Amino acid sequence: MTQMLPSAAVLGARAFAALAGLNRFSDEPGKLTRLYLSPAHRQAAEWVKGAMEVAGLNAAIDAAGSVQGRREGTVPGAPAVLIGSHIDTVKDGGRFDGNLGVVAGILAAQALRDAGISLPFPLEVVAFGDEENVRFPTHLSTSEALAGHYDPAWLEARDSEGVKLGDALQAFGGDPSGIAALARKPGSIQAYLEVHIEQGPVLEAENEPVGIVTTINAQSRARVRVTGEAGHAGTVPMTLRRDALTAAAEMALALEQIASGHELAVGTVGVLRPEPGATNVVPGAAEFTIDFRAPKNETLDAMEAAIASRFAEIAERRGVGLEIVPYAKAAAVPMDPKLQDALAAGIARTGSNLAGRRLPSGAGHDAMAIAAAAPVAMLFVRNERGISHSPLENMSEADAGIAIRVLLETILELAGSSK
Repeated sequence: MTQMLPSAAVLGARAFAALAGLNRFSDEPGKLTRLYLSPAHRQAAEWVKGAMEVAGLNAAIDAAGSVQGRREGTVPGAPAVLIGSHIDTVKDGGRFDGNLGVVAGILAAQALRDAGISLPFPLEVVAFGDEENVRFPTHLSTSEALAGHYDPAWLEARDSEGVKLGDALQAFGGDPSGIAALARKPGSIQAYLEVHIEQGPVLEAENEPVGIVTTINAQSRARVRVTGEAGHAGTVPMTLRRDALTAAAEMALALEQIASGHELAVGTVGVLRPEPGATNVVPGAAEFTIDFRAPKNETLDAMEAAIASRFAEIAERRGVGLEIVPYAKAAAVPMDPKLQDALAAGIARTGSNLAGRRLPSGAGHDAMAIAAAAPVAMLFVRNERGISHSPLENMSEADAGIAIRVLLETILELAGSSK
């Protein structure tokens, strides 16, 4: 059966050709910008629908703007295996983020159909549309709809031009009143698999083309405001200063130290704004953001406590005020152990000597939402230089082909275990 499937080289070439077709659709000339419910998103959704149909799937664009394709299995009532990712992008984004996973699912379905391989379960491919959280202040809304956790309040969210999500959805051709019906029934999905470019450098550093995700890291974000006292840069002695910026800088270093003290944890200060921001004025205030992540919830909680303690100590010692305002927190989402093992078996079935490296994901994905409704697993693909959310994002055709071949073998592994 495996011998009838396309080689990794053939699959890689098909993937790159398909990605070139999909990535023609952008809201900005010369860049890849495809925001949720934009004209480019609609064009891309139509392209995906057509590609699904060519691959032998019954396809439609659903009420929330996702594209869903399905091929029935041989066992009536069997729970489906879903292959999914997203086709929305950040502004001036990369070619592979999300798009690769959708193309991988379509090509896997096509390869199985062409080889005459029937499955004991339905095979579905889903192209979600709201993963990147760029146009509207929502996140994963299209995959949350499938999981049955869509918040109707999201329809009132507005973009930067004041357009309501609900109005944009209707203009797109969606149906706000039909979103609730997208929720899958409990037990109707046996597995959700997502192929995704690694958005970091780990696999490249270890010379591995693919890796198995163990968990999507817990993460927390907060805004921090430090209040000192502004003064003349030339007349206030160093010993008498209450410099908000230097206090903030020490806090940033403390975050770095705290994150470095926990295995696989990370911490980032992404925004820093001193006030008043003049060359000859000691900053009287400074605001900055903190983003910290860890594979385990208890690690994140320990980091949160350490940050609060260290920042307070720095503020007291330097005589400045401190306010920490958390604004986002997400628990870790472990990948299903059995599906991780199925991916490992899929790697072994390729007959290669790949290690099947296991690693956490520091970024969020649609799998986070689907995990509330079904077992989920993710396969990462090596990223050249580890760059993502950028036009410099890149991977090799060979690695894309290996990933799709592993996906195919994993589907067959699940088919064998379900008989």
